[in-house]
Amino acid sequence: MSLEDPVVITCSISGAIANREQCPAIPYTPSEYAAEARRIVDEGGVMIHIHARKPDGTPSYEVEDFAAISDAIRAEVGDAVIVNFSTGTIGVPVEKRIAYLRACRPEVAALNMGSMNYAKYSRARKQFVFKMVFANPFDEIIELLEAMNELGIKPEHECFDIGHVGSLAPLIDMGVLHTPLHVDCVMGVVGGIPPSARNLAAMVDNIPAGSHWGVIGISRDQWMLVAAALTLGGSVRVGLEDNLYLPDGTMASSNGDLIARARQMTEEIGRRPATVEQARTMLAIPPREASVAA
Repeated sequence: MSLEDPVVITCSISGAIANREQCPAIPYTPSEYAAEARRIVDEGGVMIHIHARKPDGTPSYEVEDFAAISDAIRAEVGDAVIVNFSTGTIGVPVEKRIAYLRACRPEVAALNMGSMNYAKYSRARKQFVFKMVFANPFDEIIELLEAMNELGIKPEHECFDIGHVGSLAPLIDMGVLHTPLHVDCVMGVVGGIPPSARNLAAMVDNIPAGSHWGVIGISRDQWMLVAAALTLGGSVRVGLEDNLYLPDGTMASSNGDLIARARQMTEEIGRRPATVEQARTMLAIPPREASVAA
């Protein structure tokens, strides 16, 4: 990738952890997801990363909730956005995750590339806000990859550390992972790689040649990492799953606010936001009609 390449701007629309007590703009119902999708598309976002929720805000891994949300988004914005489903979770069987991929056929599905401690730490309280072991063994990664290959779904490889990037090579060699890759460097989670421009550059140096890559910055470090990725030639993800605040510390009133700021930064640095057609080409995603018919 180079500075001449368009920037794929992705939105992590809701996540599964934050709630409306923390940010009133987080969508819960399918109609709220659809309204947010319209704001995202209108501000220049071309891919939406979805964690499903039930209408009361409870995280869901049920086919009907993923279907209702994706159908509502498609009804609102049509093919103007790439739909990306999360497969990351703790304690949900692989079979259940494959079931909603099979039923809904998103164009892209996120795939976590390694196990790790996953935590949030409070310096003020001198304690962890939460801490857990996020298990992503190779057997599960391979099972999810094989399902994505069968269904014609493009994997988005979420790498929380350089070791996760290193896990890509053996899967390519096995033939279960097909190039070109779509890799995102996730930075800012305690237990993963610390968020800095130098660490991002190190991760990028280890990504297989010919891959498309971007950055996912967690919390307010997001904007520093967006700037770093744009300078290094990468793409970016913002959204209410990852960070609730604009660079000046103001809470976002919608995902559209965050996408608008990412687009502005992209243009100010002299790069171009990708159209959805350009994004599908860059990510090697087949036309949606062919994907649905497969």
